[in-house]
Amino acid sequence: MNDQNNILLGPAFKSFPPQAWNTTAQDFLKTRPRLSSFQTPILTLDRKALDHNLQSMMLWCKEVGLQLAPHGKTTMAPQLWKEQLEAGAWGITLATIWQVQFARSVGINRILMANQLIDPVGLEWVAGELLRDASFDFYCWADQIEQLELMSTVFGAAHTDRPLKVIVELGASEGRTGARTPEAAYELALAIDKAPGLQLAGVGGYEGVLSRDRTPAGLARVSAYLEALCGLHRRLNEEGLYRSSALLTVGGSAFFDLVAAHCAPVADPSGHFGTPTTVLLRSGAYLTHDSGHYAEISPFEQPGATQTLKAAIHGWTRILSNPEKDLCIIDAGKRDLPYDFDMPKPQVLLNKHREGPAADISSNQILKLNDQHGFMKGESLPIGSVVRLGLSHPCTAFDKWRLVPVIDDADQADPEVVDFVQLFF
Repeated sequence: MNDQNNILLGPAFKSFPPQAWNTTAQDFLKTRPRLSSFQTPILTLDRKALDHNLQSMMLWCKEVGLQLAPHGKTTMAPQLWKEQLEAGAWGITLATIWQVQFARSVGINRILMANQLIDPVGLEWVAGELLRDASFDFYCWADQIEQLELMSTVFGAAHTDRPLKVIVELGASEGRTGARTPEAAYELALAIDKAPGLQLAGVGGYEGVLSRDRTPAGLARVSAYLEALCGLHRRLNEEGLYRSSALLTVGGSAFFDLVAAHCAPVADPSGHFGTPTTVLLRSGAYLTHDSGHYAEISPFEQPGATQTLKAAIHGWTRILSNPEKDLCIIDAGKRDLPYDFDMPKPQVLLNKHREGPAADISSNQILKLNDQHGFMKGESLPIGSVVRLGLSHPCTAFDKWRLVPVIDDADQADPEVVDFVQLFF
């Protein structure tokens, strides 16, 4: 794993203070810096909340009988991947062949690429890596026959000992990739079974694209899809198409309760009812959670949930200007914060000297973001004061930063910076 403690700090790392330049991250941490020493805008992670979320998700997976391969594209942070694996994750999910290659460079041995792999350069690299390292366990997806032809161009008879493990992806109408019907997916599975150098390894898909809410209609669409996915797996299993073991893998951080309800009964790690089967969840946003989309839709936010998640990611911004009544301009924009699902949410106001309790400003609202500015409507706030923002959709927060401070407690007026997380996008 990469050791971010040896990073030489400098102005290449956005919003880091000049007094940290030309020192290593480890040496700077020894000075016990406070968040107030950093410039704004800044993104932070909350150590207490991260630890809570790590444990909550793994405990829940154990309770319901699922394995977890967190989606690493959310953070692209080897340090956080390592924490997830040490907490008990089965492996790491990734989305592109470059992400897979990077993960291999930092020592990740079990990778599910939740995507089709047809790039010839990438296929050649995977073939070589499988032959080079017997511990490398790799899976990718297919949803059309033409993809198998491209895979078999690289993986042929010479790779029967180390075949490419392929997951049949079942999609849905108006979804993303994935065979559009169980019958089409079944025919594809038969073709994988006959293709030289390929091994049918299971079935998979992504239910999150089917609904952005938990309305009865949305939940019904997701449930119907999961039932179809399980039915496809049972058919392949009963017909003996799996050679050694099988995965049934479903993703997302929004409906994993439905995944447990519909798919957990398929789990059969000992193979009592056919091929040993692992049901694998690919949630990625649970680690940081958020204060927007997932705070509303996550199963752990619903009545009766046995576990909880805490928002571990925040933005911190400064009031630059009060050019009009009830309008504040902040120094954070699209280059700093996610905005694709929801606008950032003002939470608390810290006074200039970070003394006394923070003021609740949740009635204020971010109207829009420019590249480097935000427009906040509501109570007029003093120029120079700092606002903590809740964020929505962590997947589009991390990619705007290279090195993120980890603080001890985001609820403190001036949290201590206890670590850094390096990101690779």
